[in-house]
Amino acid sequence: MELIILGIVVGILSGFFGIGGGTILVPSLLFFGYSTKVAIGISVVQMVFSSIFGSYINQKKGTLNISLVLFIGLGGFVGALLSGYITSLLSSKALEMIFLSFAFFALARLFFHIPQPPNQKENINKVLLFIIGIPIGVLSMSIGVGGSILVVPLLVGFFHVPLKEATSAGLFFVIFSSNSGFISHFLHGTIDIFSGVIIGIASLLGVYIGIHLKGVVKTELQKKLLMLFYVVIISYLSLRILGYVDFKFN
Repeated sequence: MELIILGIVVGILSGFFGIGGGTILVPSLLFFGYSTKVAIGISVVQMVFSSIFGSYINQKKGTLNISLVLFIGLGGFVGALLSGYITSLLSSKALEMIFLSFAFFALARLFFHIPQPPNQKENINKVLLFIIGIPIGVLSMSIGVGGSILVVPLLVGFFHVPLKEATSAGLFFVIFSSNSGFISHFLHGTIDIFSGVIIGIASLLGVYIGIHLKGVVKTELQKKLLMLFYVVIISYLSLRILGYVDFKFN
């Protein structure tokens, strides 16, 4: 029951913010007593479910431009094939510190306003997008996050893609990175498939709710909620790494 509830909550956040879900799921699983590497593996499984279902809904709502993100997604797939190997090499503390750095970056970028010319997009070099997708896939799947948090500001800031369209594209990118990441982590034995499937299936309901909430909430409020969300995650992980948080919910 705890995993089902957690899956629904993660799904809502994934759909609402356009993130893979791992940013909330990995710290939550650590809190529930899972080891860092197993938590990352479970997060990868969950993202397979949420990204496919979420992208299907975005496509029906007309906010997903598949051609926009196809090549960066293919790059992400190639990069994520290395993620299981990298995760198996690093210590749990090292992975948590990388995850914390990732969350700091995600929070920091929300404080900067990126000017966006109306109705204007840059010509997108598909080869460049493929190359960019490779390191994003490696990094994101090694710590159990989708990578959309890097894809979205890239599309908005450098290619002037509207935020809502970029958010949908970011979730679509996670389809490529999470499926490739699943293969890699499975081969390296760091996936709890049973827990991942339960959370993944439960997250589908949450994704449906989250995507519809995204459509009715103003962008400014969405941004403020996302900032609060990252502050909570950063605070917990910082205390955990420093050794001030030893309690685990069981």
